[in-house]
Amino acid sequence: MTGGGLMKKSRIWRFCLLFLFLGLTGAPLGAQDKVPETLCPQLAAADCDTLLTCRQRTDTVPVPLVTLPPAFREVRENCLTDSIGVLNAFWEKLRLLRLGASADTVRIVHVGDSHIRGHIFPRTAGELMQRVFGALTSTDVGINGAFCVTFTRPDRVEEIAALHPDLLILSFGTNESHNRRYNALLHRRQMDDLVRMLRDRMPGVPMLMTTPPGSYESFRQRRRKRTYKLNPRTAVAVQEILRYADENGLAVWDMYGILGGMRRACLNWQEAGLMRPDHVHYMPEGYRLQGELLFQALLKAYNDYVEY
Repeated sequence: MTGGGLMKKSRIWRFCLLFLFLGLTGAPLGAQDKVPETLCPQLAAADCDTLLTCRQRTDTVPVPLVTLPPAFREVRENCLTDSIGVLNAFWEKLRLLRLGASADTVRIVHVGDSHIRGHIFPRTAGELMQRVFGALTSTDVGINGAFCVTFTRPDRVEEIAALHPDLLILSFGTNESHNRRYNALLHRRQMDDLVRMLRDRMPGVPMLMTTPPGSYESFRQRRRKRTYKLNPRTAVAVQEILRYADENGLAVWDMYGILGGMRRACLNWQEAGLMRPDHVHYMPEGYRLQGELLFQALLKAYNDYVEY
């Protein structure tokens, strides 16, 4: 065998010995790291929160089904509008309260006209909220025949501030719309006066406005029987409330629009037998239904916050 052949044979033997050595020691042969046969469950649990990945949170609450009377038609989804997160601070207090991370009482104060003075509407919503969240109180401050301007007095603002609200709900519009000389510009100015005074005295307290449920106006000519016609100014007042809330950083719950608007809101309540004979106020069952619907809308908004 020639010298060149011996050198070639020697190189082959060295290569075979190297291959055998690497195989026995388990050294990697490729550029890719070895894939482990099993994943480490401890590492996976520590580094991967599957609930957050799937955008599911354990601190949501069940939202009850509210059954409307069969007479109710042309209704919309029951939800409140808070496009810039005005109520986020309130939702966070509720979340911490429900998780046991806070012992502070959360306070809701509901201010308004005779619908609030009757207590059933605001207290139904408040008591249902208390059942869900525990250390929560709800106080209603209503005056029969009240307009927004009725509360633009320093003593009344102080009365509200003394309750230390975490959420302030404002429910007006019925009496404004019953003025047959209703003026949208004046209505807006009155809303602005009240909100400005409340904000000056209670900076940072989130506010939620609600629209009126709807009403009729009465007519009587000489000795004829009294007749009732749909109050056409309610829809105008509602639109002014919605615009004002949107332009001034307030959340809003449009009960009037949700329950049928100008076409059906009043008819829905009347045909269901939930309006009083004066066609302005409501039977106790009607006010309880309003409270249940407000409660449902609040829970939906709370869940939207904690799921985000």
